[in-house]
Amino acid sequence: MLLPARMAVLNYLNKVKDASVDEIMTAMKPQYGNEGQFTKKMYLNHAMALEANGMCDLTGYELDKNGELSMRFAINEAGRDAVNKYVPAKFR
Repeated sequence: MLLPARMAVLNYLNKVKDASVDEIMTAMKPQYGNEGQFTKKMYLNHAMALEANGMCDLTGYELDKNGELSMRFAINEAGRDAVNKYVPAKFR
């Protein structure tokens, strides 16, 4: 059994200083890569929804090597509290 994808994104951000959507997807591909919703658009939506709900912060942005916008996200204290409260220890 896996965490819901959005909570898994937050859980991943709890383990790193910050990450881009591409980095998040690379880390999550072994577990979530076969799902139909494993797309850059959906994972950008997850990260932006977490940011809009005050669980992580946008820490920077730049154009990647393909000229596409790449945004970096970092978990904040509210996000850490949510992970500690809602994510079972075996996933942390």
